[in-house]
Amino acid sequence: MADAQKSDPGLYDYWPYIDRPKIEWPNGAKVALWVAPNIEFYELDPPVNPSRKPWPRPVPDILTYSARDYGNRVGHWRMMEVFDRLGVRGSVSLNVALCEHHPEIIEECVKRNWEFYSHGIYNTRYCYNMDEAQERAVIEDAIETVKKHTGQMIAGWLAPALTHTERTMDLLAEYGILYTCDLFCDDQPQPVNVRKGRFISIPYSLEMNDIIHYNVNLGSPRRYADILKANFDQLLEEGAQSGTVMCIPLHAYAVGHPHRIGPFAEALEYIVSHEDVWVTTGREIAQYYFENYYDQTVTAIGAANGGR
Repeated sequence: MADAQKSDPGLYDYWPYIDRPKIEWPNGAKVALWVAPNIEFYELDPPVNPSRKPWPRPVPDILTYSARDYGNRVGHWRMMEVFDRLGVRGSVSLNVALCEHHPEIIEECVKRNWEFYSHGIYNTRYCYNMDEAQERAVIEDAIETVKKHTGQMIAGWLAPALTHTERTMDLLAEYGILYTCDLFCDDQPQPVNVRKGRFISIPYSLEMNDIIHYNVNLGSPRRYADILKANFDQLLEEGAQSGTVMCIPLHAYAVGHPHRIGPFAEALEYIVSHEDVWVTTGREIAQYYFENYYDQTVTAIGAANGGR
């Protein structure tokens, strides 16, 4: 038992996909779809973190820096046009320093009533090795900056470059944040074990993430569109039994290129054309889940795990 505890961080309980209480999304939808544009800023010469280098080449890595900058200069605007045409609101995974670097992007998102949640201050500043005071400062900076520039209280968190400490989830719950995108263990929302309060994981996705597809799996634009549609079709079928969640994480410096945007737009149009899809935001999924399913889920998980 001791060895098992060492190998499991205990952030969530095991709960098989079968025989769960049924989730019913608004208006009978089978799938809750949320689209998460990562709007990011990468520093050319960030502070050194002993656990990870931000750039693969020696500083100044202007090649990689400028490739990332394409998203804020060009790709975001191209992606936003697709969202406008299809009636999709983004749930922005935001490097909050971008509020100061490119406020015009933030203003356009606010006009469209997009959600903003935190993706750290910069995508080149990692949480590895932070003490509690430093991590609290990052969370407080995110809350205050987004509130100042958008009027929103952030509801969600995607750690910068997916980096954490052992206390991250506890601190997020303490500050009143509702959900994390950093757990990839399910296709439905799940309670997260924290010291105090209520906190959930909402399905994000590495498999549907454009960066993973293009930069890791080296896939084509047409293949990405096919994967999005196949993933949706399966979740729609399963959602007839109990509501599922599909997230499409995007990066404007990837999907926003001219040869990639067309196939992506076709796939998104295919998905939102279905009547039994709730096209929504991360915040709205979290709020609906807390209001309707959180308590019964905690009870069901406890029963499935011997009353724990």
